[in-house]
Amino acid sequence: MEMNKKRILYRNILLAGAAINIFSPLGAVAATNQELEAKINKLESMLMELKGELNKQGATVAETKEVAEKAEKNSLEMRVGDTKVTLGGYIKADFTASKYSRGELGPQNLGRDFYIPGLIPVGSGPGESGFDSDLGAKETRFNIKTNTNVNGHDLTTFIEMDFLTGPGGNERVTNSYNPRVRHAFVKYDNFLAGQTWSTFQDVGALAENLDFIGPAEGTTFVRQTQFRYTSGGLQISIENPETTVTPYGGGGRIVTDDGALPDFVVRYNSKADWGHIGVAGIMRSLKFNNGVINDSTLGWGVSLSGKLKVGAKDDFRFMATGGKGLGRYLAINTANGAVVNADGELEAIGSYAGFVSYRHFWNTEFRSNLTLSAFKADNDVALTGTGVTKDVYSVHANLLYSPIPKITFGGEYMYAKRSIESGLDGDMHRLQFSAKYAF
Repeated sequence: MEMNKKRILYRNILLAGAAINIFSPLGAVAATNQELEAKINKLESMLMELKGELNKQGATVAETKEVAEKAEKNSLEMRVGDTKVTLGGYIKADFTASKYSRGELGPQNLGRDFYIPGLIPVGSGPGESGFDSDLGAKETRFNIKTNTNVNGHDLTTFIEMDFLTGPGGNERVTNSYNPRVRHAFVKYDNFLAGQTWSTFQDVGALAENLDFIGPAEGTTFVRQTQFRYTSGGLQISIENPETTVTPYGGGGRIVTDDGALPDFVVRYNSKADWGHIGVAGIMRSLKFNNGVINDSTLGWGVSLSGKLKVGAKDDFRFMATGGKGLGRYLAINTANGAVVNADGELEAIGSYAGFVSYRHFWNTEFRSNLTLSAFKADNDVALTGTGVTKDVYSVHANLLYSPIPKITFGGEYMYAKRSIESGLDGDMHRLQFSAKYAF
């Protein structure tokens, strides 16, 4: 079919050229057989050049089509009716070697999977140091995202799972671990409902570390169910309430599971060519009712964070957070939200934290991150006792290598120190090597 179209095109051009010469007055006077033959030969030569150009264009179109089909074949995107389905995630393998100055963490302790400030062992005197080596792939994750245009409205769903913090599994034979839900939400235009990062948290400002969180003591880090409305840079949400309490005089953490009102969060993000800055505020109702104690108090907090571009590729990231009753929102719940006083009433505990992180690209394949982080709790030791965390700080440095965009190999060193109100302390040195493939 394509060849027939080309033949018709060539014939029409040839006939048109001949007609011009036959019916032209000058052609009628001067035309001879030799002149006419010369003109026809010239037209044939022009047609051959045109044919060559058409063949080149045809080859280019065919090559482009082949590349597009190959890209589509290798893509993790697919269409189901009017819905685009995208599969994503990454595979990550980690090796960690950790040295503790005051004892060690037991088997299946979460602090061996990633850095949790409140789990650093503390003690006095020379003590007995501890050392642990671990290999795992539990940070590996998988997600499914859908996008559908519904009568001009954007409908998005997202579900993601990984294998961290799950209670099942062991390292004896098969190293199997239970999956857990990270994200599960639906978004319709500007409205979001479901589980995802708290609006109080700035994901775009998080430091780039091999550790799951990195500077955990200086970071707001919470995922939970919420209802959120977004308009430009403004975000407003109500989120799942949960209160953690320190008993009067000290003791183990109490998770009350009493939530009279949802947590209320407001955030505003400003984005430009230079990066972004965000400010967020939270109001919380802290509540405890165990049949003997029945009280509530107000908690609040503010957070300033951002990511600023430096030069062509480098960037500077930061976060500063403070308030009373923040509890589980800050430093992975290093301090509780409230403490019970002698009258059986709740008093909010103050806490303050932050981090700074600089990322430098050595070239297109190598980059490094240097991160400093700190946390401070404002404890009333007459109520909390002296066994609670007073402060924590850490330093992180890494070298990352990405030979291609989706693969990263790296090494990271971390030093962290924790002190409690009694004066006891302990530190941790951790070396981590990781390999990650994103898809």
